[in-house]
Amino acid sequence: MTTTSATNNTATAAADAYSKLNGTTSSSKASDASTDRFLKLLVTQLQNQDPLNPMDNAQMTSQMAQISTVSGLEKVNTSIQDMSSQFMSLQAVQGANLVGRSVLVEGKDLKVTEGQAAAGFELDGAADSVKVEVLSSAGRVVDTLDLGAQSTGQHGFSWTPPEGVTNTDGLTFRVKATLGSNAVTATTLVADKVKAVNTSGNTLNLELQNGSTVAYTAVKAFS
Repeated sequence: MTTTSATNNTATAAADAYSKLNGTTSSSKASDASTDRFLKLLVTQLQNQDPLNPMDNAQMTSQMAQISTVSGLEKVNTSIQDMSSQFMSLQAVQGANLVGRSVLVEGKDLKVTEGQAAAGFELDGAADSVKVEVLSSAGRVVDTLDLGAQSTGQHGFSWTPPEGVTNTDGLTFRVKATLGSNAVTATTLVADKVKAVNTSGNTLNLELQNGSTVAYTAVKAFS
């Protein structure tokens, strides 16, 4: 009889704990869903256990610890999601300060303004020979710049169309860099201005004047 009474008291205590959890505010009900499921299972187990062989204190403590762990993890997850949302809002506010500023991003279009074009590139390693090839809209090489040896990192160049190159629409460029007989990876870079900023998911994006959209993290430099 004593064992049965103790079992009923334990089940009642667990049920009371479950009832208190069900009385939480609406803002926390979603995060407590998993906890509720655990407690329902625990209460059911206690109510239907063998009174002559009840769950011992160690088992009870272990299951309650699991419930506490799940609840804690869900609260941490909710906190991280809240922090992420706040961070994105802060980024959007700070990103608004970039509107109108020039940025350096990956690209290959070469635009001629007032008789001259400017662009850049980034080398993954030092090179003893760097050449910039300017291509027409049809992909034909119309001019080549020999920049000689260049170090690792970002470099800029300017280009003036030579005689005979009258159509400057759709020009692009590519960079060929070598160190001895080995090729060096080169990323072509172009400058543009930020027209607007927006957030998509967890990413801050910059809308550029050329009509493209790039992630904030893809920007190589600001000016």
